[in-house]
Amino acid sequence: MNSFTFYNPVKLHFGEDALEKLPKELAQFGQKVLVVYGGGSIKKNGVYNAVIEKLQEAGKTIFELSGVEPNPRVETARLGIEICKKEGIDLVLAVGGGSVIDCSKLIVAGAKYDGDAWDIVKRKFVVKDALPLGTVLTLAATGSEMNSGSVITNASTEEKFSWGSPAVFPKFSILNPAYTVTVPKNHTVYGIVDMMSHVFEQYFHNATNTPITDEMCEGVLRTVISTAPKLIEDLENVTLRETILLAGTIGLNGFLSIGSQGDWASHNIEHAVSAIYDIPHAGGLAILQPHWMRLNVSVNPERFAGIATRVFGVDATGKTTEEVAHEGIDRLSAFWTSLGAPNRLADYDIDDAKFDQIVEHAMENGPFGNFNKLQEEDVRTILQNAR
Repeated sequence: MNSFTFYNPVKLHFGEDALEKLPKELAQFGQKVLVVYGGGSIKKNGVYNAVIEKLQEAGKTIFELSGVEPNPRVETARLGIEICKKEGIDLVLAVGGGSVIDCSKLIVAGAKYDGDAWDIVKRKFVVKDALPLGTVLTLAATGSEMNSGSVITNASTEEKFSWGSPAVFPKFSILNPAYTVTVPKNHTVYGIVDMMSHVFEQYFHNATNTPITDEMCEGVLRTVISTAPKLIEDLENVTLRETILLAGTIGLNGFLSIGSQGDWASHNIEHAVSAIYDIPHAGGLAILQPHWMRLNVSVNPERFAGIATRVFGVDATGKTTEEVAHEGIDRLSAFWTSLGAPNRLADYDIDDAKFDQIVEHAMENGPFGNFNKLQEEDVRTILQNAR
């Protein structure tokens, strides 16, 4: 494995009593709290009232920013940054899913920067300081509650990029599985696809001697695969929600990539697609990632075949390594489709009209991917195959 230094300072409160820890966490910070949330579902399911009650119990002065989009916009983050600067906000509390948390990460970073927030996303400015951030998670998916990454869209330029800084690690995150039982089926499916995709991105690397993290990745995938169909049929089952919620956090908090560098090419291509078409991020991944896999089997057939047999139960008897690998990829795509995820770009009415623009966006920083560097023709092949 590669040499590594591991750092993750997030304090995680997990369980149905997790929100009870919020007043104690709030005591460490100043008076003014900006609560950031999305389209209002937290007001319908009672999470908003529960959080506000705890903030009032702690004697905090509350400010709010609502309306964070599923693909969070830099325009919305700018509004939050303006509030932070104008009101002297001491803590930003993100209440929602990964999009809300990602937007809040840009807010806390931008609050300490005199320039435009898009400079941060385009990595023209290195973030070294940020306001404190806390989170109350309501959707199992991205792992943003326990990492320092963020993905932001610029609607005016049709761009979408990831960025990150150790300065925006949440100080604490509160995860109550009961807060996720009202998540509708489609978003539950998207969350499952997203967390699995994160594991795959980290599993496909070029480091050697990584049996510990390989087993961890495979174990998370097997658990999600066995749990997901049950959850889709029983959306209010807190026990199943609990399993999936923790899987999402483990899927991208750094533990699975210890000693290796994951690929992330599928994410880069999806960002280019959803920057233009504003489709659900995980929907794009469900379509694109199997095609990335098929294109890259020849890079390391044994690695693909290993996950096919150990995670998807492919019987390798009488088959070549490549045949086993492709059967595993087919089973992955079929599994996602069985849950209700899309499997063709046509499912979102996307044709090849803007493929040139997508390829240009994906290639902005040159060839990409750590398992295998993709060139322009590779991206175009994946898009064509995914139509």
